[in-house]
Amino acid sequence: MRAFSANLGFLWTDRPLPDAIRAAKAAGFAAVECHFPYAIPATETRAALVETGLRMMSLNTRPGGPGDFGLLALKGRETEARAAIDEAFAYALATDTRAVHVMAGKHGDDATYHANLAYACDSAPPGMTLLIEAINRWDVPGYHLNTIAQAVDTLKTLHRPNLKLMFDCYHVGRTEPEVFDRFDTLRPLIGHIQIAAVPDRGTPDHGSVDYATLLPRLNWPGPIGAEYKPTGPTDASLDWLPRLSAC
Repeated sequence: MRAFSANLGFLWTDRPLPDAIRAAKAAGFAAVECHFPYAIPATETRAALVETGLRMMSLNTRPGGPGDFGLLALKGRETEARAAIDEAFAYALATDTRAVHVMAGKHGDDATYHANLAYACDSAPPGMTLLIEAINRWDVPGYHLNTIAQAVDTLKTLHRPNLKLMFDCYHVGRTEPEVFDRFDTLRPLIGHIQIAAVPDRGTPDHGSVDYATLLPRLNWPGPIGAEYKPTGPTDASLDWLPRLSAC
């Protein structure tokens, strides 16, 4: 059976994070991941993870203030960016989270971005993976890292073993002609995979990417992140889960 991780940034958002973790367990997910867990004490999140036996695969650095979508590439805000990195590492350690998505932000510059990424790589706890993600220009206009080519250049420039690519099939599918070809080429650089329908970011059982065909070809050993936007209650959106788990 193929394993999936429920992204609680989009799923079960009508309840506190610990209850969302319990809902993911009840629905049959093998793991969870989240966006910004910081409103919930890490002790409460960890207790729910221990209770359910689920692992938190990843979490994000704080997005910043109003209008922000990350801080690492923003010149003049290095102190905030590094505080957000430190905070994410502390929360990840307290919840035994495997990876941190370090968010670039909008309208940044490479020099600032690379310096803050180097800081993150150097200060990361042993065994923790840092993730960067190319976010398409339609969903987040102005995001500093908006193409796979930019992400690959960043990884090659930093050349750090604990810095990897978040391969979100939704974002790749919005910007690239063939998702599998990009995955196959970039596999050594990839640290985590996420899925959603292309182009509407709905449940991964429709759209231009056929996940029932794609996922067996990816042959990814760990849980795959379900980061889609349900159009109603999350529990009513899960018909895809048993089908893709068996593909």
